[in-house]
Amino acid sequence: MSDQTTNIGTIRIKTFFSLFKQAISGQQQDYTQGSIRRAVFLLAVPMILEMCMESVFAVVDIFFVGHTGKNEAVSTVVLTESVLTIVYSLAIGLSMAATAMVARRIGEKNPEAAAKAGMQSLMIALFITAVISIAGSIFAPEVLKLMGASKETVSIGSNYTRIIYSGSVVIMLLFLINGIFRGAGDASMAMRSLWIANICNIILCPLFIRGLGPIPAFGVTGAAMATTIGRGIGVCYQLYHLFSGKRVIKIKRQDFIPDWPIIKSISNIAWTGTAQFLIASASWMVMARIMAEFGDTAVAGYGVAIRLIMFFLLPAWGLSNAAATLVGQNLGAQQPLRAEQSVWRTAKYNTIFMIFVTLVFMLFAQPIVAFMNDDVKVESYAVLALRIVSLGYIFYGVGMVVTNAFNGAGDTKTPTLINIFGFWMFQVPLAILLALVFKLGPKGVFIAIVLAETGITIAGIIIFRKGKWKQVKI
Repeated sequence: MSDQTTNIGTIRIKTFFSLFKQAISGQQQDYTQGSIRRAVFLLAVPMILEMCMESVFAVVDIFFVGHTGKNEAVSTVVLTESVLTIVYSLAIGLSMAATAMVARRIGEKNPEAAAKAGMQSLMIALFITAVISIAGSIFAPEVLKLMGASKETVSIGSNYTRIIYSGSVVIMLLFLINGIFRGAGDASMAMRSLWIANICNIILCPLFIRGLGPIPAFGVTGAAMATTIGRGIGVCYQLYHLFSGKRVIKIKRQDFIPDWPIIKSISNIAWTGTAQFLIASASWMVMARIMAEFGDTAVAGYGVAIRLIMFFLLPAWGLSNAAATLVGQNLGAQQPLRAEQSVWRTAKYNTIFMIFVTLVFMLFAQPIVAFMNDDVKVESYAVLALRIVSLGYIFYGVGMVVTNAFNGAGDTKTPTLINIFGFWMFQVPLAILLALVFKLGPKGVFIAIVLAETGITIAGIIIFRKGKWKQVKI
């Protein structure tokens, strides 16, 4: 019996590593057939690793800038990123539309239409980011002032903000092209592009911030330079494989011709998808603005906490991205029941992961924050934020999966409406009430985040179970 148990264990380990190798290698798979557990695993592994790299982007800058000993520099990064979430929202909205369109076409066994949809989304993205880059580079100081930055922060950080906004095109393309790859089920390519971008950023960030040899120390401005260059290299890698003709998506010359019906379909999904994340992101901007009422130290602590929260949430978001692809492809294959089963299976795995993360923050919040920042006052705010916000992590995990399931079906309108009520009619007023009226300070902001995110998840589950998302045509 003991030998039999050992053999079973050995077989399971070998099976795990075999599947892991398949997931990383990017072998073409049909996710509309076979085991749902296997499909979730093959998609989730590279997507989780991809989001781990996206989360690294969120903490590398704050790590190296935090060790300069200047709270104004940390505040610059936090406030710039708070406004930059507008760009992230646009990028995610377009990426969401591309994933839904491409996944649906792949499920219909029509890769040519999938490639065309991907190319049309790229053209939309380039037009949008041209406008953002110009406006952001011109009005960088005003952006920081609008967010309540001190004069010292504006003086130190304007160049950082200007460079980040000027390079917003690489942010947009990095998100969008990865969305195209994910929709096609080619999650390993999306993963690799972010790994390359992050490795470059990790190498360049301390080099440009502190200087070395003939390279001068640019301070916080160097962080923006490193991040933009790193993302740019990742985008170059994406473009090479997108146009190489060797992946699932094969771009052809005729795909460059504007196809207005496809552009309209993408725009219809993307604008509500963008609004969905813009609504959520704008509420986080308001949260940062409320924190600014308590000084640069409070903003810096909030920023460190949010970066750490994102570091741990993005892998969970990566797992939930698997649900979006599975929903899109299975709806395209006329298998709505399999699409729904994929969602609940993914939600189960995400819940397990989020329980683990909650325990980590409850037990190790202080040493984790201390690793990121040397200022004791900043640390106290960050630790408080982590311990309070993590109380709702289980709900966040399920909510991510349900939201991405709607988006994968092309139903971006439902999560958008949920976000309007959840963030702007509940979270923001509650944060103002608790923090400023009831004088709870930053603690009130953190409590409001937990309660709002929990309510949003519950509403999403109730609506998802009604099943109207299964009838969405794209």
